[in-house]
Amino acid sequence: MITTIEQSDILNNLPKQFFASLVKKVGAKVASGADVINLGQGNPDQPTPANIVKAMQEATADPANHKYSPFRGEPELKQAAADFYQREYGVQLDPEKEVAIIGGSKTALVELPLALLNPGDNVLLPDPGYPDYLSGVPLAGANLQLYPISEENGYLPDFSKIEIDHSKRNLLYLNYPNNPTGAIATPEFYEAAVKFAQDNDVQIVQDFAYGAIGFDGNRPLSFLQTSGAKDVGIETYTLSKTYNMAGWRIGFAVGNPEIIEAINLIQDHLFVSVFPAVQSAAVTALSDSQESVKKLVALYEKRRNQFFKAARSIGWEPYQSEGTFYAWMPVPKGYTSESFADLLLDKAAVAVAPGTGFGANGEGYIRVGLLIDEPRYTEACERIAKLNLF
Repeated sequence: MITTIEQSDILNNLPKQFFASLVKKVGAKVASGADVINLGQGNPDQPTPANIVKAMQEATADPANHKYSPFRGEPELKQAAADFYQREYGVQLDPEKEVAIIGGSKTALVELPLALLNPGDNVLLPDPGYPDYLSGVPLAGANLQLYPISEENGYLPDFSKIEIDHSKRNLLYLNYPNNPTGAIATPEFYEAAVKFAQDNDVQIVQDFAYGAIGFDGNRPLSFLQTSGAKDVGIETYTLSKTYNMAGWRIGFAVGNPEIIEAINLIQDHLFVSVFPAVQSAAVTALSDSQESVKKLVALYEKRRNQFFKAARSIGWEPYQSEGTFYAWMPVPKGYTSESFADLLLDKAAVAVAPGTGFGANGEGYIRVGLLIDEPRYTEACERIAKLNLF
């Protein structure tokens, strides 16, 4: 007798991968023979810098790196992360108590509700926001509480309008520079965030994935530069965007020692850290010259400016994003985010990400990735202009 094997209720309650459907649509269009200009992706298109690749090659050849890593990561990488924060942000960290090594920041962002909350506690997430934040909520049996961010407030939350259930534990996520909007945080905002957390016994996780990418002379701030930040929360940092190491899956979390210990403890049971050679390459990335980072940021800013110029030439006015490698664009009247995205793919062979993929408050916008060569942005806007939408 064949027994039907069913997935657990936890798996069945996981959010559907919205962007899987986008990839499927784009794939079908490409398969039809269309020359699709894909502005919907969020995968860095530049190669990992040569010095990091060389360090990885040498580390991979070293038999010492063929063994298990220490469960909580290599001490050299923890020290490199602490040195990086001291150099870049003036933030002092204890490498043993205030740094956790993670397999890319997504790992920590998904596992944190499991590490910090009990079933029925609350996870407060931005809307719109990075979709994978949602995954940790059903895994922990937690309650989801969305808080809105809007263009009128610079895509920063209004803490006075966020209600807190003080009978539960509360974990609040921030993300600046912001995916999908490109907004950046101010010192005053982070001060308000710390005060809100202190007044309401809220723990904060600031996702600093795009921490290196700021435009127009704006260098993104670390949450930990704010007085009291380490008392109430942590910041996660990934090497994926800063060093084009998306596929390497390496990052770290820094800040509050109790939260760092919780991350380390859950990872003791889930992982044996990250391949030591990858950690060695990460030390090189964080410690060597940062000239490649400066060039990368300049490239993204050049692409953003080229796209903004092309969009404005057809009457399409962008939101003035100040960070990340995304542009946040309004949808013309008469369309929803998804119907507009479908129209562009169908009639112009231009793929974009509907704003609703990031939450209900993303309605009325689409996200454009700054991850292709500049001439293609001009071509994309020329194709869109032929639809007479603006």
